[in-house]
Amino acid sequence: MSAFMSAFASLVGAFADLLHPLFQGASTAAAIVLFTALVRLAVHPLSRAAARGQKAQRRLQPQIAELRRKHGKDRERMQKALMELHREEKVSPFSGCLPSLLQIPAFFLLYHLFSSQRIGGEANSLLGHQLFDAPLGERWHDALGHGGMFGAQGLVYLGLFAIVAAVATFNYGRTKRQMAANPVTPPAGPDGQPVPGMGVMNQLMPLMSFFTLFTIAYVPLAAALYVVTSTTWTAIERAFLYRDMTAPGAAVATAA
Repeated sequence: MSAFMSAFASLVGAFADLLHPLFQGASTAAAIVLFTALVRLAVHPLSRAAARGQKAQRRLQPQIAELRRKHGKDRERMQKALMELHREEKVSPFSGCLPSLLQIPAFFLLYHLFSSQRIGGEANSLLGHQLFDAPLGERWHDALGHGGMFGAQGLVYLGLFAIVAAVATFNYGRTKRQMAANPVTPPAGPDGQPVPGMGVMNQLMPLMSFFTLFTIAYVPLAAALYVVTSTTWTAIERAFLYRDMTAPGAAVATAA
């Protein structure tokens, strides 16, 4: 693990050196943004596949409802019929999870890198790198101890909070429009019955983006930059991939 972290630290350093002529003292922060963009670009094909899968799932809602009507009391037959339907339509009910799952290792790499005092037996020099006056290895409570909320370091976090709040507000409006245009019943389990608690989750879904604010306040600034960049990417990507699901008449078009 130590050798792997050393290699990753070298990669971040190489990106920083590449970007230094443009960003000077903020080159390491820019390197983190570049790394995040490359990760998101790598998983973009999976995001496109997930979007196709979600749209296909919505198209299958009338057929799933009919299967529930026919086999609702027979769990085994319902499960078999659902699997056959998904196989015929070439739809995976779990495709939407893959893009998020594949980003988790990248986030924890950055979290660990900027939380470790030593990498490969040597002092971690990356901890002293800054975004403006805020060290990338420190957290919001550290910034509050150096000048308060409106100090030089605190203002960096206020800027990140403002970006996340704006993205979350955008996501909230888009998700509400999408859910209004495409009303569906709660997702079904393997037996075709609604998954317990998913109705409540559907109600909370438009608010999920706001929880990112708590992540920004807790993790090291380097990891916070990853979260902010990835969240912003997601908002733009989903607005593009799901644009036809929030348009007038989308529900009719999706079901057709």
